[in-house]
Amino acid sequence: MTDAPRTPGTVAVPGAVLSFTVVGDLADATDGAPPLVLAGSPMDSTGFGSLAAGLEGRVLVLTDPRNVGRSTREDDTAAVTPEQHAEDLHALVEALGMGPVDLFASSGAAVNALFLVAAHPDDVRLLVAHEPPMTALLPDAEPIARACDDLVAAYDAAGIGPGMARFISLVMHRGEWTGDEPIPDPAMFGLPAEDDGSRSDALMANMRGEGCTRVPDLDAIRSASTTVVIGVGEESGGPEDGEIAGRSAYAVARALDVEPAAFPGGHNGFLGGEFGQTGKPQEFAARLREVLGD
Repeated sequence: MTDAPRTPGTVAVPGAVLSFTVVGDLADATDGAPPLVLAGSPMDSTGFGSLAAGLEGRVLVLTDPRNVGRSTREDDTAAVTPEQHAEDLHALVEALGMGPVDLFASSGAAVNALFLVAAHPDDVRLLVAHEPPMTALLPDAEPIARACDDLVAAYDAAGIGPGMARFISLVMHRGEWTGDEPIPDPAMFGLPAEDDGSRSDALMANMRGEGCTRVPDLDAIRSASTTVVIGVGEESGGPEDGEIAGRSAYAVARALDVEPAAFPGGHNGFLGGEFGQTGKPQEFAARLREVLGD
């Protein structure tokens, strides 16, 4: 897709202006291969460069959520809920005028995409929700929810270093979270100890929006016309001993009565050096194409 035309666009939604880029020509999309929307959260569209390179021939739509990248919002400190993100995705699909689309959504965006399917099932033909951290479905949901509250409180009190250190420690943990885990030093992750005074971090806005505890209408998703695939990284561990996002993916798959689909790498499997992380983007893209039926 490196030679495909790139057309930027924006969508105005309540409280924000969303930015996106169409890679290819929407006129080339077909019923069998509709536009493929790539969505992250809190990651912006720059994280999909390596994956997009492996999706030659598909018309892609690269998205920036309302609180990251080129997208803007009126209050950059307020909470952003999964429902808001879902309505933003709905507005994007309507603006494209090409629904139903295919949708690959990673991490927090996978949660948002499931809310989208519950509310607007006609928007999406096939959803690949890769490792949605829907921790409310886990047996250790309560201590995880407390940890989420604690990390937001640490961020509010002392800035991004303490808050993000707690977040990284939580998502890297394997197996059940008890709540007795030690509080990490920000320096362990190369994070600043000093507080720069800002409180507009996109991840923290999502966490403030109860991203740890919200669950969409699962019955609505089960009855939707959308084909839902729940992806889990081969390196993320199992349903009981894995990382939180991977364990959650297994839990979501069980709740929807579908078999989880294994993808190469871990939570960052599609990254090829973006944000200093390298997964297996070529293998990931090939697996995604297989799941999409390309």
